[in-house]
Amino acid sequence: EMELELIRTYFPGGTNGEIRLNDNRICNSIELPWLNNRNQLSCIPEGRYELMIRYSHKFHWHLQLKNVPGRDLILIHPANDAKRELKGCIAPVSLLDGPGRGSKSRIAFENLLGIVFPILDQNKPVFIKISSLQSLHSSK
Repeated sequence: EMELELIRTYFPGGTNGEIRLNDNRICNSIELPWLNNRNQLSCIPEGRYELMIRYSHKFHWHLQLKNVPGRDLILIHPANDAKRELKGCIAPVSLLDGPGRGSKSRIAFENLLGIVFPILDQNKPVFIKISSLQSLHSSK
């Protein structure tokens, strides 16, 4: 099996992260800010989630996180502005431009799929473990 790591940094305006495999950085990531897992408005809770391949007309081939508490259809797909383009999903980006904002998302996304899809194609599980360097509650 394969386990990716997403290590987050939380900001009021958005969540930035780094997606790693075996301590090697694959790309950065952007998400919505943490707003207590509110549907469409918040990034998802930290935890370990299994990934699956999904196809849609909008995003074509992409990844979906299984069994996210209280949330549905949490995907990994391209986006460069979390507030405008994400509803809880995770977007890989090449560069971080500010809280919840990045650039060259499609390049980072294709790179990530190139790593994950061959493993899933062999019917081996792929997980993503989401954590952070700072506590969610450090602001209290």
